[in-house]
Amino acid sequence: MSSVWEGNNKFNLWLKIEKLGCEAQAKLGVIPNNVADNLSGAIEFDVECINEIESIVKHDVIAFLTYVAEKAGVDVRYLHYGMTSSDVLDTCLAVQLKESCDILLENLKNLLAALKKKAEDYKDIVCVERSHGMHAEPTTLGIKFARFYAEFKRNYQRLISAQKEISISKISGAVGNFSNVDPFVEEYVAKEIGLIPEIISSQVIPRDRHAMFFSVFGVIASSIGNVAVEIRHLQRTEIGKISEHFSSGQKGSSAMPHKCNPILSENLTGLLRLIRSYVFPALENVALWHERDISHSSMERCIAPDACITMDFALVRLTDLIDKLMINKENIEKNLNSSKGLVFSQRVLLELVNNGLAREEAYKIVQSNAMKVKQYNSDFLAELKQDKPLLKVINSKKLESLFDLKYYTKHIDRVYNKVFN
Repeated sequence: MSSVWEGNNKFNLWLKIEKLGCEAQAKLGVIPNNVADNLSGAIEFDVECINEIESIVKHDVIAFLTYVAEKAGVDVRYLHYGMTSSDVLDTCLAVQLKESCDILLENLKNLLAALKKKAEDYKDIVCVERSHGMHAEPTTLGIKFARFYAEFKRNYQRLISAQKEISISKISGAVGNFSNVDPFVEEYVAKEIGLIPEIISSQVIPRDRHAMFFSVFGVIASSIGNVAVEIRHLQRTEIGKISEHFSSGQKGSSAMPHKCNPILSENLTGLLRLIRSYVFPALENVALWHERDISHSSMERCIAPDACITMDFALVRLTDLIDKLMINKENIEKNLNSSKGLVFSQRVLLELVNNGLAREEAYKIVQSNAMKVKQYNSDFLAELKQDKPLLKVINSKKLESLFDLKYYTKHIDRVYNKVFN
């Protein structure tokens, strides 16, 4: 990913765009054929030298053109003919973002494979899940990974859309009206470089495209955080259902030798905050002065490579984390049983309703017994069996049958078919 954004690659892309522009202009008979021919040979770019020229001329594209003219012997009258700097800069940025998406889409494929494997491996491992951090009802650990899989499958499609949104070329001149460059040039460059010509532009590609692109990054980052935060919660000492892989020789704390901290998921939580922070400035860039200003430029030079490189790192790290995740089945069962049967409360409630009780009355009966379990650390089923009004509606044998974990997994195949088919 870093190589997509390093200086030498950028200058080679600029050169390719300039060369294709010259080829198109030559086909139109606007400039001599030899201009494009002189750009066909490889040019060794000295980034420092170009930077030195820029320090004098105070313009990056002019510095680049000066360097190319010197190295290639191109007649500077025709180099960059009819074009403006943004024709090169925006088209290059589009290529870099498109290439970055190719890498990120491959990363997402790998992450989806890792999540799918975990969903399949733990499809039938029953555990208790939570709402508001409190025990809710039983489900399976596999369902959790299947949910994450579905989320990142949506993210994969979002990134495909974002890549399409940003894969746009712009070779339309100073204010985008093609006054000094024929529309054929833009079409030719776009086709040869694998982009789509902008429908209509100002001096720059409209920044709503970039805003959408980085907003998708923000959504993907939030999804990474969704997984990372869940892992951090489930690794807490009191829960310990899953944990990050702790390698041989690894140390958890400089002060406390017993510590095995969730450092990878914590690291991801921090990185996603960084990526999401780039969404707002990208949105701000949509409103430029008239046909353009450069208030967007300095920020994009920072966030474009940084967001892509950080996202690449985060997705690879998350995939590795999921691959090596440790599952503690003993603690899963311990957590499930720790609430002394309270996780079956809704099923008891519904059975009372089905047997003729008003919902409010049924709720009151179930809740009062649940509060006894919490107050006296007793057993929920045992408390229910001592409730005489309840036993008039449901006998003990029927009550026992309601405390069946298979009830909560009866539709799991249907859920998996929706997610994975």
